[in-house]
Amino acid sequence: MGLLNGKIALVTGGAQGIGETIATTLAREGASVAVLDVNLEKASATAAKLKEFGVDSEAYKCDVSNVAEVEETVNKVIDKFKRIDILVNNAGVTRDNLLIRMTEQEWDLVIAINLKGTFNFTKSVGKIMMKQRGGAIINISSVIGLMGNAGQTNYAATKAGVIGITKSVAKELGSRNVRVNAVCPGYINTAMTDKLSDEVKKAMIEIIPAKKMGETQDVANAVLFLASDLSSYVTGETIRVDGGMAM
Repeated sequence: MGLLNGKIALVTGGAQGIGETIATTLAREGASVAVLDVNLEKASATAAKLKEFGVDSEAYKCDVSNVAEVEETVNKVIDKFKRIDILVNNAGVTRDNLLIRMTEQEWDLVIAINLKGTFNFTKSVGKIMMKQRGGAIINISSVIGLMGNAGQTNYAATKAGVIGITKSVAKELGSRNVRVNAVCPGYINTAMTDKLSDEVKKAMIEIIPAKKMGETQDVANAVLFLASDLSSYVTGETIRVDGGMAM
C-alpha cells in the first residue's frame, strides 16, 4: 500500500528536474498525477512513465503566470480526475543578474512565473480544496529565499515571497483541513547545476555542512511527507533540504 493511494496530485513544472522526480515519487506511492508544464512534449513523456506505476496520469500545457490559462487547466484536471488532493507549486525560472544590471524584463518574468504562478494555482486549487474540506499544498521555495544571494535579487524576492504566501494561506485554510507548507531546496544536482564548473561546485560544497550536493529525490521525499497523512498536523512550515547550508 502506498502512502497516497487514491489521491489526485497536480504538479506544476512537472516535466523535468525536481518536478519530474516529485511527480514520479507521488505516483510511486499511489497518486494519480496531472503533470503541468510549458513543454507539453516533455510533460507527456513524464505522464506516460507515471502510468507504469499503475496510476492514471495526464499531461497539460500551462503558463502558470496566465490566470485564464491556469483556471482553464484546473477545470480540465477536475473534469478528468474529479478532485485535487495535492498541489505542488514547483514551476520556476531564474534570470540571474546583478541588481544594477538587471533589466525590467528579467525582474518581471521571474516574478510572474515564481510568485504570481504560485498565487494563481493556490487560489484556483485552494477554492476546490476548501469545498472538499481537505487537501495539501506544497510550495517549492529555496534557501535563497532565506539567505539571499548576489546576482539573484529577483529569484530571492520570489522565493521569500513564496514562504510568505505559504504561512498566510496556511492560516486562511487551516480550518478547512487544508495544509500549506513549503520546501526550500539548497544546491541540488540538476541539469542546471551540471553546467557549473568543477571549481564552482567545489566552492558550493565547502559551505554545506553535509559536504555534498543534494539529489532531486531528497526534495521529492520531503514533498511526499508533506503530501501524505504522515504530516497531518503540520501546516505553515518551511522545511529546508539543503544539507545544513542555511542553518
